[in-house]
Amino acid sequence: MVNGKRAVNRCDHLGVAPYSDTPGGLYRAYLTPAYIAAQRTVAQWMVEVGMTTRTDAAGNLIGRYPGTTDGPPLIIGSHLDSVRDAGRYDGPLGIMLGIECVASLHAAGERMSFPIEVYAFGDEEGSRFPLAMLTSRAVAGVLDVDETEPVDAMGIGLNAALARYGAEAGAPVADDLSGFAAARHPGAIAYLEAHIEQGPLLEAEGLALGTVTAIAAQKRFQISLAGRAGHAGTTSMALRRDALATAAAMILAVEEIARAAGGQNVATVGVLHAAPGAANVIPGSARFTLDVRAATDLECAKLAETIVTRFDVIAAERQIASTVELLHELPASPCHPALMEALDQAIAAEGVPVRRLMSGAGHDAMILSSLCPTAMLFIRCRGGVSHNPAESVTTDDAGLAGNVMLRFIKRLEDMQGA
Repeated sequence: MVNGKRAVNRCDHLGVAPYSDTPGGLYRAYLTPAYIAAQRTVAQWMVEVGMTTRTDAAGNLIGRYPGTTDGPPLIIGSHLDSVRDAGRYDGPLGIMLGIECVASLHAAGERMSFPIEVYAFGDEEGSRFPLAMLTSRAVAGVLDVDETEPVDAMGIGLNAALARYGAEAGAPVADDLSGFAAARHPGAIAYLEAHIEQGPLLEAEGLALGTVTAIAAQKRFQISLAGRAGHAGTTSMALRRDALATAAAMILAVEEIARAAGGQNVATVGVLHAAPGAANVIPGSARFTLDVRAATDLECAKLAETIVTRFDVIAAERQIASTVELLHELPASPCHPALMEALDQAIAAEGVPVRRLMSGAGHDAMILSSLCPTAMLFIRCRGGVSHNPAESVTTDDAGLAGNVMLRFIKRLEDMQGA
């Protein structure tokens, strides 16, 4: 049996100082002191259950449980970083359940024919640097190492952050993005990720678990607007070229278009900045992000195109210069049919109804699909809340998820011998 209570308790343990970069809530950013502290503690938990640990060139923590042969491993993983003012289970719960699966095998003296590697990915959220899933992309070998060096909100570049992290953590990490190539994995038989659902469907249907069928396609943009700053009291409304008002019109258009598209089409503006930022000055510039997601690549591209076309119309009407920059693009990622079936069978064996559902949120699994077949297990979360301190899971659901993962591992062993 997998210890779901310990998995949840360990997520709670990592939810406070010194594992957070902010005193009043949870924010664990990639390569920060809180990130280092969390890695050290998780590495200790890995060692306690018979794993050896290492840190790769991208700053990912990996625990390895040997198999009876030294072939390609099963990778179990999720991410250790968080958004600002985060909940405690988005990411870490999948890591803790991976450790608990290994703990069960180790306690029973069992080894699979294949090794098991538990990955604690460093940068899934993109909450520090504006390039999400940097570290899983490095592992999968799909990171564009020629991209411009990203810089965080404090003006610290990735290269400087890596150097500081390497010195403080004692880890031989890369000097820059090009060095991330050393983190590329040679290959795995499969990747399994357990994650809170981040949606209300399972709870609404009274189900603890669900098998993920695919991860939605995603496009993320930054829109920059250039108007003309002016005195708020002396510039008539007819003569204004207000960048912030233009951004507001565009943001409302995003909501209107995405609602009209219906289905699983969604679009979000999550960040907005305006300058010069004075109460008595008309904003002369503004920029905001646009996140577009849909079930298929085609639907995602169509929704994004419709929104950007409307932006062009709004900018022209208001005499505002508009620039749209694609920050990243992730294709829809279907899970492997045979692995979905193995998860279904493992869920049914625990006496739980089988439910398949799509993930609207992005996960490291969509990146690892470039490396090997992938599977994802969703765990019910109260109210469907995530990226929020109100995130909540039960220890019973976590234990059930861990037992399903353990059954999946053993089914994978049978599949390898078939």
